[in-house]
Amino acid sequence: MDENKESLKQKAEGAKDKAVGEAKDAYGDATDDLEKQAEGKAQKAEGKVHESIGRAKEDDNNTK
Repeated sequence: MDENKESLKQKAEGAKDKAVGEAKDAYGDATDDLEKQAEGKAQKAEGKVHESIGRAKEDDNNTK
């Protein structure tokens, strides 16, 4: 059961990072703040990684 919680936690953290990153990217775009845009893009990428890890853990748990 703990493994399922971990995969859910990874996916939730990823979704949060993607959403916050998207907001930072949009803010940076609207204000011509290239640093904030880059920060947002990096955070979105980090979120995608967390989601992928969560999905992989979930798939692994389902094959056990």
